[in-house]
Formats: sequence, C-alpha cells, structure tokens
Amino acid sequence: MAITRARLRQLIGLVEPAVSLSAAQIEQRDDYEVEHLTLRLGDTEVRGILTRPLKVEGRLPAILYGHSHGGRYDIGADELLDGREYLLDPLGPAFARAGYVTLAIDMPVFGKRATVTEGAAAKALLWYGKGLFSQMLCDHSAALTYLASRPDVDAERIGAFGISMGCTLSYWLAAMDERIKAVAHLCCFADLRKMIELGNHDGHGVYLIVPGLLNEADAGAIGALVAPRPQLICIGEADSLTPPAAVALAWEETSAAYANAPGRLQLVSEPGVKHQETPRMRAAALSFFAGNL
Repeated sequence: MAITRARLRQLIGLVEPAVSLSAAQIEQRDDYEVEHLTLRLGDTEVRGILTRPLKVEGRLPAILYGHSHGGRYDIGADELLDGREYLLDPLGPAFARAGYVTLAIDMPVFGKRATVTEGAAAKALLWYGKGLFSQMLCDHSAALTYLASRPDVDAERIGAFGISMGCTLSYWLAAMDERIKAVAHLCCFADLRKMIELGNHDGHGVYLIVPGLLNEADAGAIGALVAPRPQLICIGEADSLTPPAAVALAWEETSAAYANAPGRLQLVSEPGVKHQETPRMRAAALSFFAGNL
C-alpha cells in the first residue's frame, strides 16, 4: 500500500520546531571529542550529546543517532556514550573513530526530559489528536537541522542510525526527509498489521501509536519512501519485535521500491538472534556508512 512523503508527513504531523544552540561544553577524550549541548527546540531546552573525531579539520560526514527505549527512561542520549545491554559497545566513540560527527538528543520522556511518564505524555497528546511519536519525530527533525548547520558537518553527507525505538526514528524520518542520505537501522522493522495478528505489537511502547496510520500504510511502505537512497536493515530472527513473517511482508514492499536501484538496499537477518546488535550487524553498518557517506 503506497503512501506519498507529503501524506506521511501529514499523518505524523511533522512540524519542526525552531532550533538553536543555547550552550556547549567540550570534553576531550583520548581519541575523540565530546560536546555536551543544550539545544532550544521551540520553547523547550533539550540535551544533546555529540561525538566527533579529534583534531580533524574541514566538513565531515555525520550521523543522526536515534536512541533506544528499553524501558530505561533515565538514559536517553547517554546511550551514545555509555551504550546499552543490547549493543556491542557505545557507538558514539566507534563512529567518531571512523570519522563521523554523531548527534543524539533526549527524546520526550527520556534522559533529562523524563519528568513525566510515557503513558501520561502519550495520553495527553492523544486527547488533542496528536501522538508522542509525532513529537519525537519533530524533535529528531530539528536535531537534524542543527547537525546540518554545524561548520564541521558536510550537510550533503548526513546519515541516520538507530536500534529499537531509534530504528523507527531513523527510517521514518529518512522516509519523510531527503536530507538524510543513507539510513541504517536495527531490530524494529516489521509489518505492523502482521504484528497485531501475531499479538507481538504489545511489545512496543505506547509512544509508537500513530492514529489512522494502518488505514493507509505500514512499515514496508514507509521504508519504501527512503528509496533510492541507501538503506541497511538489520534484524534478529528470534526477536519478538521482528518476527520473520512480519519482516517478510515489510521487506517485500520496501524492496519493490528498490527494483531500479540495485545494491542500495541491504538486509542482515540473523538466525537465532533476539533483540540485540551482533558483530555482523556492526560490521555491516560501518561498511554501509563508509560506502555511502
């Protein structure tokens, strides 16, 4: 079921807040640099964490990093530096060592913004006909605008990456925003209608509900909007959020959009693997960005 980029933006309610930098503190580590940022998104101050190569001049490729959920509302953007139990190790340092400027911000109800529960925030927004995921995507879009504006970033070489909730943030925003030139996402690509049929949809947080979406589109159609830009999809076949039957349906629709773009869509499917990054996924992601950014 095809959907246009404009219609998806309308369903999401993607209206990017104005973004500006309020404060920055630079920390040098052994072989990379960290910037602790305060960004103003509209009327809200939001924490950002940025990693970059040490003593590299000129405009660099960049990655917009979507942090995961995992029920740890206290973590948020800290994931970039500290990692998570389902990551091999933190990706901020890894991407910096590979030559990228990488930015993560706290999503609503996470990190320094964990002042209200996910349920309370989602319910309040739904009363007004809005969704928490819509708010997240609006903020993620503003973070992209800030990243593209930096003098050390080549705005024509920005990619997106995320695992779990960060996966959805990454490929959904890439579907709606062509400033993202390549996207790699892990552990959350699956047909939602099939997930409901299987009963697996309840594994998602309430944040992901977009009212009316499934009347018009599903995950595969959203992934298809990224085409012909490069896209890497990584899943574990024993992951309850990426059951093979649901992945197959989403993959069929997304891959059809890449029929005239051979080699630009890649799938890493790991048998017996649950909700976690694997060495094969990490190697694929680094190779993917090296080849496309």
